[in-house]
Amino acid sequence: MPFCAAQAVQVTRRQQHVLEKLVRGATTPQRLAQRAQIVLLAAQGHMTKDIVACLGVTRPMVRKWRRRWAAAEAGLRAVEAQEGDRALQTRIAEVLGDAPRSGRPPEFTPEQILDIIAIACESADASSRPLSHWTQPEIAREAIARGVVKDISPHSVGRFLRACELKPHQIRYWLHPRPDDWEQFDASARQLSQLYAQAPGLHDQGVHLVCCDEMTGIQALERLYPTRHAIPGFVERQDAHYIRHGTRTLTANFEVATGQILTPTVAARRTEPDFVDHVARTVGLDPEGEWVFVVDNLNTHVSASLVRFVARRCGLDLDLGRKGVRGILRSQATRATFLRDPDHRLRFVYTPKRASWLNQIELWFSILGRRLLRRGNFVSVEHLRERLLAFIDYFNKTLAKPFQWTYRGRPLAA
Repeated sequence: MPFCAAQAVQVTRRQQHVLEKLVRGATTPQRLAQRAQIVLLAAQGHMTKDIVACLGVTRPMVRKWRRRWAAAEAGLRAVEAQEGDRALQTRIAEVLGDAPRSGRPPEFTPEQILDIIAIACESADASSRPLSHWTQPEIAREAIARGVVKDISPHSVGRFLRACELKPHQIRYWLHPRPDDWEQFDASARQLSQLYAQAPGLHDQGVHLVCCDEMTGIQALERLYPTRHAIPGFVERQDAHYIRHGTRTLTANFEVATGQILTPTVAARRTEPDFVDHVARTVGLDPEGEWVFVVDNLNTHVSASLVRFVARRCGLDLDLGRKGVRGILRSQATRATFLRDPDHRLRFVYTPKRASWLNQIELWFSILGRRLLRRGNFVSVEHLRERLLAFIDYFNKTLAKPFQWTYRGRPLAA
């Protein structure tokens, strides 16, 4: 039987240091540490049978890693000459690592997978299916019907969708502003964002920046049966039947710099005089100060009554004209131009149309809904009013703080 000489193994000092580090490393995989030991013992001149006896491995394994190291010696010396210890350690780990394995051949080609993903990105009703959205079984059936694949399971479709983070079964609502002029929308959004960023400094200068709006149709709902409060093992249970006692409208101001709710008004309606009275009460908190109101484009926010009030408050002796005929009062556009005049110490800033989300009071309204209205029980509209005002008082004392406004005025992309 011919004698096969063991493959000679050579290791430099730096390579030896890296190999010993792998052997001692607490997080080194066992197979990698064992292969490093084989190379070190072989480099010290030990015969294959001695390494087998020392490490408890097989002869083929020792011969394999002798050959693998000997074949990589030239490349390791090149890395050692040009790179640092980290690169050398990475290269040695690659030499001692497992060789790439072919594994199970793929059932679907990349082209087929792309076609399946393309189906998921289409509208479901465009494929003559009376569906609002795709599900994994429906995508699988559609792929088979189109001849993309002969057969495929919903599970396989799910794997492809997860790989590209595609979720056709989910939906997220949002409101597109649809402005006629994107530049005008962007300028308006940037102005609001800059105002919010400047709010603390403006407050120190005596300028009150407040976001104002109405929350309409707040229902006074009384549950027919008492609510069963939560106990261990059971969530709170609320009766689904209720009695309607009417509705109320809440008009509130969110002061951007402090997070406080100012002069809330709870009333049965929201008319021009109601809004003017609300603004008058708010301005009365600091009659000599400067006030900036952020509002939407509701007609009561650009009313003739409001123009007359601002003119009186600012001491302007002007011919305001006649509503619908001439002058400042002629149209909503002329009234809005007057109300947003930066020279007035009481002025209004209007959010772009279909972009009420730029008004910070909307964020506070969502807090009110979650904390009080959604699970509240109100036995009358007066009880609803009392609870609203009590919550606002509690909020101002314990929860109020400015919102961290991160939007900087870029139009949202679809």
